[in-house]
Amino acid sequence: MPRKLSKRTTTLLQNGDSPSTTSHSTTSSTSSSSLPTWLTDSLPLPRLIVLDLDYTLWPFYSDIHISTPIRPAPGSNPTSAVIDRNGESFSLYPEAPHILHLLSSLPGGQIRLAIASKSPVGELCREVLKTLRLPAGMPAGTAGSTMLAGSEDGGGGAKRGSSSSEKGKKVIEVFDGGLEIYEGTKLRHFEVISRRTGIPYEQMLFFDDERPNREVETLGVTMRLIGDGLSWEELEKGIQQWRRNRGVA
Repeated sequence: MPRKLSKRTTTLLQNGDSPSTTSHSTTSSTSSSSLPTWLTDSLPLPRLIVLDLDYTLWPFYSDIHISTPIRPAPGSNPTSAVIDRNGESFSLYPEAPHILHLLSSLPGGQIRLAIASKSPVGELCREVLKTLRLPAGMPAGTAGSTMLAGSEDGGGGAKRGSSSSEKGKKVIEVFDGGLEIYEGTKLRHFEVISRRTGIPYEQMLFFDDERPNREVETLGVTMRLIGDGLSWEELEKGIQQWRRNRGVA
C-alpha cells in the first residue's frame, strides 16, 4: 500500500511561508479558549467556504490509500476514524472536526460549507463522510468553545450545532452547499456550486493543496493554498487573504 505522505513542505514553499509559521499548532491565536479574532473584529466573512478532500480535509488519497469496504473504527465514539479492508485507519486532519463543528454552528448560518474534489471515487468519499462524525461539542481550550457554549444554550442565536450530550453530526451533514466530487476541472465544480447556492464567487473562500487549482481565482474565488491540511491557523490565514482580496483588511 502506498505510504501516506505529508505535502506540507512543498506547499509552504509555494506559498512563501516558512515551515515554522504554518502548522497544526495549539499555541496560535485561534487555538486558545478566547474567540477567534476573525469572529470578533466586525470585519466581513466569506459566505461560503469550500474544501478540497485529499490532503486538505484528510491526509490521504481517497482513490489510492483506502481499500474497500470500510467500517467505523472500533471504540471510537463519536466515530472519528474508519477502518478499511486492510485494517488501516483513516480520519480527518486533527483540527478539522472542530473547525467544521464551529463553522456549522455559527448563529444564523453565517458561513455555509461545500466540497470540491477531483477524486474519481466519489461514492467512497461520501461513504467516509457519512461514517465519520463530528465531536458533539467543542472541547475546552479550543477556538470557539466559549462562543458555542453560549449559542447552544440559547444565548447566541439560532442553534445549528449539537449539545455536548448529543451524538455528533455526520460530517457529510455540515456541507449544506453541496458536494462536487468527480474528475474534471475545479472550474466546473464551482460553477455548479454557485448555481446551487446563489452565492457569488467573490463571496467564496476555497482551501486546496494543489497549485493548478488556483484557476478558480479567474472566477473571483479566493483560494488558500495549504501545505499540511486544514487547521485553525490556515483557516485564519485564508480569511485574512479573502479580506485582502475584498479590500477590507
